[in-house]
Amino acid sequence: MLKLLIWLAIALLAVFWFRASRRKQVAPPREDRAGVEDMVRCQVCGVNLPRSEAILSRGRFYCSPEHQQQDHG
Repeated sequence: MLKLLIWLAIALLAVFWFRASRRKQVAPPREDRAGVEDMVRCQVCGVNLPRSEAILSRGRFYCSPEHQQQDHG
C-alpha cells in the first residue's frame, strides 16, 4: 500500500511539473494597438492630450477654445 501511495505522489508531481512547464512556453497575448491613440501637446500650456480631444487650428493643437483664442490673439 505504501508503494502505491509513493507512485501516486510521483505521478501527481510529474503532472504538475508538466503543466507548469507548458504554461511557461505559451506566449503571452500581444497587445492590440486598436485602443491606443496618439497624444498631442497644447501650444499654449504644453499639456498632453489625446488627438481626438484636441482642437486643431492652423496646424497647431490646443486643449481648449480659450487657449486657441489666446494664441491667435
